[in-house]
Amino acid sequence: MTKDQCKQVVVDIITDIAPDEDLSNLKSDVRLRDQLQLDSMDFLDIVMELRKRHGIEVPEADYIQLASLDSCAEYLTPKFTAAGK
Repeated sequence: MTKDQCKQVVVDIITDIAPDEDLSNLKSDVRLRDQLQLDSMDFLDIVMELRKRHGIEVPEADYIQLASLDSCAEYLTPKFTAAGK
């Protein structure tokens, strides 16, 4: 999976858990919580959906790695590759 595909996976999850958010101007290098009205429960939903949909485990200590779309791609791309996705 490419980094762009990985970013799209995260955007798709956000679309599902926060359908009222406008993601059309989402900047990949800015923290998601600075751009969107995501609370800690929404963030946990993202982590849970990564596990449920893709089998990707994100330990709590690594949550900071999911701050922006760019950091999500950096962190998750090797995990998707290791999972054979």
